[in-house]
This record gives sequence, structure tokens and C-alpha cells, in this order.
Amino acid sequence: MGSVTHTSDTALVLGIESSCDETAVALVRGDGTIVAQSIASQEAEHAPYGGVVPEIAARAHAERLAPMIAKVMGDANVTLDDCDAIAATAGPGLIGGVMVGLVSAKALAMASGKPLLAINHLEGHALSPRLADGSLAFPYLLLLVSGGHCQILAVEGVGHYRRLATTIDDALGEAFDKTAKILGLGYPGGSAVERLALQGDPKAVPLPRPLKGSPEPHFSFAGLKSAVLRAVESGLHAPQDIAASFQQAAVDCLIDRLSLALTRAGPFPALVVAGGVAANATVRGALEAFAARHAMRFTAPPIALCTDNAAMIAWAGCERLAAEGWRRGTEFAGDPLDFLARPRWPLDPDAEIARGAGVKA
Repeated sequence: MGSVTHTSDTALVLGIESSCDETAVALVRGDGTIVAQSIASQEAEHAPYGGVVPEIAARAHAERLAPMIAKVMGDANVTLDDCDAIAATAGPGLIGGVMVGLVSAKALAMASGKPLLAINHLEGHALSPRLADGSLAFPYLLLLVSGGHCQILAVEGVGHYRRLATTIDDALGEAFDKTAKILGLGYPGGSAVERLALQGDPKAVPLPRPLKGSPEPHFSFAGLKSAVLRAVESGLHAPQDIAASFQQAAVDCLIDRLSLALTRAGPFPALVVAGGVAANATVRGALEAFAARHAMRFTAPPIALCTDNAAMIAWAGCERLAAEGWRRGTEFAGDPLDFLARPRWPLDPDAEIARGAGVKA
């Protein structure tokens, strides 16, 4: 493992993200400055299949990552010697893509003698609101909603997360994408469903709210997705009404589950939303209203920090350096170079296992 003697009070961390279908590189300083970044989407590659194909994603990461690292370093006019650490997503995610990014980071760390920081992708999302809003303090209640995860967590500090709820089947972002596919809207589907929903009546189609009112704290969206399919097959409803009704049902489930979590684990000074679904304006609006009703501050990252990106990975590295006492003249070893990529990596490993074979822990 590498180590570095720091010569500045503001760390500079190179971040790499490759857990799904975005290849991303960023340089971020410990004061929250995004010095340079680059994100390459793979939407065109996966669109013909209606979803992410893991092998295609991994190959695209392998082809794009090295030139993207060079571009970001060139844009910032820095070298590896100027960086204090190399941070990369080490999981959870599509294992092939995770390995591409992590191996690249290991090679850079080995060549430069800089510390490797193996970052949990979910921690990147969990801490990203603090990158956008330096006044956001711990603790806060986090709703993490993305294509692969739907969780409510108490964020108590860097490395300290208490899971209050998770999905027992589909994540909400996955349900959005599958609803888009059922409606013939293409991939990626979340934004397409949101646009179509603007033209529809959210009360027109009687769709279920799985687990709403249940004492079980978790989420379930598989039944809602199946109900959307039945509504389409019935031929009784306009596509825009189905989209609007689906979106409203999803929002109702989020608010109900947050209410339960707040009752059991609250109060919290702030409600934070992160992850790709946090870009949905209807979801944001409902969460902001919920926070206001409960006298909570509401915080959501800018849209660019909601979807997968490397700035949040580099920032998680900065947060870790600060939490572990990084100061001028001190040494920091980082993670071992044999750190393994992980397809699953829960933020709260001590959380009780939720029922359901498809749980996204």
C-alpha cells in the first residue's frame, strides 16, 4: 500500500467511478471544490437491450477510463504527484465494471506511491450532499433512491450508518426503468416516465401502494411494477395516466416509509435525498413538503451529483481523510492494494436481514 506525507491543509483526491454504466473521473479538494471532472454515458450502447448489459458496460469502462483520467489531469494541470490519494468505487455494483475502476486505481496508487481509498459507492451517494452543501452536519436522515438501491439510513458520521429500511425486491429506480420499458419509452426510463407523467392524471389509474401502512419498515415495488403491466395490457388507460399514477404511487410509498422511519428513529434535524431518482422533480417536491411538515431541513444534491459520478467518490475520500485525522505533515496509509471488488457491500453490515430473495442490502 502507498503512503504520502502531506504538504497542504487541503487534500486533493482523484476519484474513479465505474460501478454501472457511467465511466467517471474527478479531482476534488477537501474544501469541496470540484477541480475537474469527466463523465461518459453508455446510454447508446445499452438502449437496444432496454437495460444495462454488464459485459458491455465493463468493456466500455476499460476502453474509456485511461484517456478520461489523462483528460481530467490535463484539464486541472496537475500530475499524480499533486494528488494526496486515489479513490475508487470498490463496490457494490456490476462486478466487472467495479474491477476495471478499482484495478486502475490500484495501478495508479502503486506507480505513484499514493494511498488507495476503496470507496463504498453507497457512501459516495450518502456523503454527496455535504459536497454540495458544506453546512450540512451529521446526523441526518437519508433516503437513498437509485436504480439498484432504495434505503433509508441514519447518517451519523463518516463510516457510521444505521439502516432503517431497504427494499425487499425492486429498487425504485429499477421500477421506473421497467415501467418505461412496459410503456415503450426506451432506456434510460426514469426521465422518460417523469416527462410523460406531466401530461397525465395521477389519480386516473388505481395502482397499489405496496407495504403502505405496514409495520414492516421496508419498501416493495415489484407489485406496483406488475400492476403497471396489467394496466397497460387492459387497454383501458392512456399511457400518460399510467405514468402519472405510477409516479404518484411511488411517491406515496416513499412518504409512508419515511414517516415510519421517523417515528421509530427520529427526530432528525435534516432530511437528505440522494441517488438517481433524486433527480425526479415530483419526488423532490414531495420530500421537501414532508420535511417542512416535520420541521426538518431538506437537502438534495444538484442533479449532476444525483446520478453516478466520480466527484462523490473523490469527496468520500476527502471525508475519510478528514475523519481519520489527515493534517499537514502526517502520513496516511490508505487501503491495501489487495482490497477486493465487492458486488454487494452494505453500509450497515449489522442491520437485520430483510425478507426477500432479491433484497438490495
